Amino acid sequence: MTQGVRSLLTRSPFVLGFLFAAGALVAIQLGEAIAALSTVWVLIVVSLFLAIGLNPLVERLTRQGLRRGQAVAVVFLLALAAFAGILVAIVPPLVEQVTALVGSIPELATQLQENELVRRLDEQFGVVDQLQKVNGAELASSAFGGLLGFGIAVVSGLFTVITVLVLTLYFLGSLPSITAGFYRLVPASRRARVQDLGDRVVTNVGGFVAGQSTVAVTAGVAAYLFLFVLGKVMDAPLIGRYSLALALVVAVFDIIPLIGAMIGAAVVVTVGLADSPSVAIVLAVYFAIYQQVENYLIAPRIMRRSVDIAPMVTILAALVGGTLLGVVGALVAIPIAAGVLMVVREVVLPRMETS
Repeated sequence: MTQGVRSLLTRSPFVLGFLFAAGALVAIQLGEAIAALSTVWVLIVVSLFLAIGLNPLVERLTRQGLRRGQAVAVVFLLALAAFAGILVAIVPPLVEQVTALVGSIPELATQLQENELVRRLDEQFGVVDQLQKVNGAELASSAFGGLLGFGIAVVSGLFTVITVLVLTLYFLGSLPSITAGFYRLVPASRRARVQDLGDRVVTNVGGFVAGQSTVAVTAGVAAYLFLFVLGKVMDAPLIGRYSLALALVVAVFDIIPLIGAMIGAAVVVTVGLADSPSVAIVLAVYFAIYQQVENYLIAPRIMRRSVDIAPMVTILAALVGGTLLGVVGALVAIPIAAGVLMVVREVVLPRMETS
């Protein structure tokens, strides 16, 4: 290549513009490919965190004398049995209650409109008027696109569940080899230190997943018992009728630390307000008291061996993760933040002190 051609390639604005445009197109295509695979990445992350959450049970069984494969099989079968038992016990009445709850949205809106406070808010925002126009069948049709759309949604959900189960089983069985392969990428002089930190991060993440799931289940069971009794004692038909569905809402949102409990409580209190203001007040008091019990008694005992992270960092991590990946992102972001803080405390700060 002559010197003149090289000078043209390096200085010509047309050549530079073409190169920049080609680079921008490649970056756009790469971004679109990553966005198209976002669902796959979410499934992988969920499966990996489920595997890490079940790994402490596998490690405990291996210490009792079982091989890794046998321990994985026992834990996975127990998890499947528990999941199947929950489905058999909860899904039929839950589907009935959720369907009835959706169908009663116009009635719920009418009852809310009779409340003085809600009436004032409705005069400004018109929320109740919109709810009154909602019909359960129309809502289901718009959500699932009719019978065909509902069937596609069911098949897609089953495929997602099967995919998560298969990936979880794979990650659970291959977790030691996966971590060992990662450690081989580190120089031998630093491998022992990185392995120690990595094992501690995996242990903390597993403790967080298992502990947070236990906290959420406890919140859901306590909410169901309280809502069931409250519906009988205070003659609250909506709370009593939809106690199981509302308890599931509480449990699902309680998986998100700090923020989720408030969201679940707000949903239940709103439904209670449709019964009567006194029911809503009792529910608000219950959730306020239970949240303190959970924060200072239940969660510390369950999570004592889990992540050590400041509340402000937990909130920021949950907000950032929730913005990026929704509920899954909010849940995953907290142990990731805890791992980053561990690395900062164990590696970065000591180096800053000695430099």
